This record gives sequence, C-alpha cells and structure tokens, in this order.
Amino acid sequence: MSEETQNPQAAAQENEQQGSQFSLQRIYIKDLSFEAPKTPEVFRAEWAPQIEMQLSTGQKHLDADFYEVSLGITVTARNAEDVAFIAEVEQAGIFLIQGLDPASMSHALGAYAPNLLFPYARECLDSLVVKGSFPALMLAPVNFDALYAQEMQRRQAEAGSAENA
Repeated sequence: MSEETQNPQAAAQENEQQGSQFSLQRIYIKDLSFEAPKTPEVFRAEWAPQIEMQLSTGQKHLDADFYEVSLGITVTARNAEDVAFIAEVEQAGIFLIQGLDPASMSHALGAYAPNLLFPYARECLDSLVVKGSFPALMLAPVNFDALYAQEMQRRQAEAGSAENA
C-alpha cells in the first residue's frame, strides 16, 4: 500500500504542490425518510433497542472536473421483535477534483469524500430520530479508508478468480 493511500492528508498536501485540487462545492440532502410503524405502542415498552446500520456510497461524474458523491445511511432500530423506527438519509456533495492520478481519484471519490459527508448525515439522522420522539442516535465514526481498502481487495480477488477461471 502506498504512502498516498495510507495518509490522505499527506496525499492532499503533495497534490496541492503538484497543482491538483480537491474542493467541496456544495453539501445537500438528496433523500430523507423516517418511519415509526409501531407508534404509539413502542413508547410504552421498555427501551432496549438493537440498532442496525447500512452504508452505501455512490459517485457520478457531472461535467468537466465536477463529481457528485453520495452517502446513504439506513438505520433500523428494533425494540424486542418490533421495528421501532427506520431512518434513512442520502447525503450528497458536489466536489471539484482536478489533477489527480487514477488511484488518487478513486480514493478521493471512494473514501475521502464520503468521510467528509458522514458528519452531516449523522447529524441529520440524529435530528430526525429525536424529532420522532426517540432518544438521540449517536452513530459511531466510520473508517471509510478501511472500507475502501476492503472493497479494493475484494475487487482484486474477484478479478484474480475470474482470470483463473
């Protein structure tokens, strides 16, 4: 693994020196949903939820050097056997990215941009859940660099097994 992949801040500084640019142009909510199918009964039960979180990311080249990156988070809270709530957000951003080599571009879109979007998505979900009259939802930070590395390893393994088949 290269130094660039392991340390995004060092890579960003190096890219700045080489004339590269990575800048956030806009952050916005693309989709938002909240369901509490068992209300008001769920409020009368003892609150001991099991929280499940699913993440997804997407990216789209808009034009020239502009890219949209989206981060989808779905949180499902189950209390006993009942679904207490399902909260979903698709947080997106428009990024201006110039002068990156393909590996750095892939890392910027697949890990660095989602990492920038996550705090906004987390705050949005917390606010939504609280407005639904549930306790605050404090999602733990996510290591998007590790998730990106796992995805790259998975793709390499698939490509290797396809070549051997």
